[in-house]
Amino acid sequence: MLHRSRATTRYLPMIATIALACTLAACGGDHDDEPTPTTLTLEKIGSYNGGAVGAAEITAYDTASKRLFVVNGANGTVDVLDLSAPDAPKLLGTISVAGLGKAVNSVAVYDGLVALAIEAAVKTDPGTVAFYNAADLKLINSVKVGALPDMLVFTPDGSKVLVANEGEPSGYGMAGTSDPEGAVSIITVNRGGAPSVATADFRSFNGQETALRAQGIRIFGPNATAAQDFEPEYITVSEDGKTAWVTLQENNAIAIVDVASAKVTAIKPLGFKDHNVAGFGLDASDEDGGTNTNSGTPATKIGPQPVKGMYLPDAIAGYTVDGKHYLLTANEGDARADWPGFNEETRIRAHCTAGLDPSVFPNAGSATFDSNLGRLRVTTTPNGGGMTGKNAAGQCTELYTFGGRSFSIWDTDIKRVYDSGDEFERRTSTLPNARFNASNDNNNLEDRSASKGPEPEGVVVGKFGDKQYAFVGLERIGGVMVYDITKPASASFVTYLNTRDGDKGDLGPEGLTFIPASKSPNGKPLLIVGNEVSGTTAVMQVNLTY
Repeated sequence: MLHRSRATTRYLPMIATIALACTLAACGGDHDDEPTPTTLTLEKIGSYNGGAVGAAEITAYDTASKRLFVVNGANGTVDVLDLSAPDAPKLLGTISVAGLGKAVNSVAVYDGLVALAIEAAVKTDPGTVAFYNAADLKLINSVKVGALPDMLVFTPDGSKVLVANEGEPSGYGMAGTSDPEGAVSIITVNRGGAPSVATADFRSFNGQETALRAQGIRIFGPNATAAQDFEPEYITVSEDGKTAWVTLQENNAIAIVDVASAKVTAIKPLGFKDHNVAGFGLDASDEDGGTNTNSGTPATKIGPQPVKGMYLPDAIAGYTVDGKHYLLTANEGDARADWPGFNEETRIRAHCTAGLDPSVFPNAGSATFDSNLGRLRVTTTPNGGGMTGKNAAGQCTELYTFGGRSFSIWDTDIKRVYDSGDEFERRTSTLPNARFNASNDNNNLEDRSASKGPEPEGVVVGKFGDKQYAFVGLERIGGVMVYDITKPASASFVTYLNTRDGDKGDLGPEGLTFIPASKSPNGKPLLIVGNEVSGTTAVMQVNLTY
């Protein structure tokens, strides 16, 4: 996740949400009777260069006008591109929100209506959602929503817009800081009239913090109530528009929202990924080229490690198979590390100064060397309430790292059906055009091994005949992984396209938009990728094989 307020220390202002051209719940192919492909490939056919870091982040497409709306985080605006010739996108105009707020955080489009999530000048103040006409870019109306509106999405029928109000703090326990409540705004669009807003908040969970923590839901901001601590990140809506699922990224949980009543009906923990299981490993160090040393060199070593991964997903998507709905999460990981007054992120060697508990870790004596686990970034605060993951002697008894380095499929009871394990790292370890676990602003070998690896950020779904596919963007190493998810419990890798070239080319995939063939300007299914670090918008064609 790289939304505006957290990214200022790394890049120019950036946003970390993903808006889709078709609603996640209903995203798919052209017709129910279309032929089913045997496989597919991705081909980059066009690109637009915004000319600055952060100039291409979240994207959304309008079918009638053939216009692509691209959040430009460098300017806090939206670039409007002509996509009628997808091999040569052209800039048509820009939407400025100077009179409505600080900058645009996300965009969504439905049938010619463009919705923008706009951050207030002071990020902890209420934000705005503004509606524009896609054809002439005129402002239609706007409404106030919660603090730091991030991702937003239309319901499948276009009657409502749901907005994830992240409500990030400006700091903890320091003069002049505040921690607003997170919430989901549900806007009834009311085309031709004034929109209305209902709010699904988390206040009913205040006072239940201890019980929620016991279920595995992370509530750990210093002195924060549940409502303050929950930070909605991303939303997907059911095909009937009645239910929404919302990632609470830092809380490692998913909230379930009844859309009609604007009520959060449940919060479900995601649990933890056991990286000590074969096929679920990771490369834990960027200094693993030596043996039991604190001054090693980078080497690719992917394998089981005695740590747990907190999924901490960013994007979420939904799809239906045989009448049963499933959810997909891009398990990016995110630490509360950027706000004054609190930082949960550390490295194992710094955190476990008294060593590891030998009754838990068989290799306790050597595990904390940097060439082993010592460099891996973990949390000091597994789940608030004074929990540290240490015994009375100060030895670490449990280690929780950020993200799953994978994507997962869940049923609607939030039980995991599938996880891609360590396949992202294994498949990117032999790239000819980038070094293993390089970041999105360098080409340094293993730059991200000790911190979230490839960092899957976005996920969208495409349907072709009887098959459904997941497209997963990898924020750090770059590129898009494609999986056949037709059989959720046995999803399988299909293809991968990475269009970076060392530290050049397309860097930092943030927003993914799938355009089915029936809505595409060239009659072919397209995948639009907003690359925030390079500021480039890539147009990829999905080539189907029958």
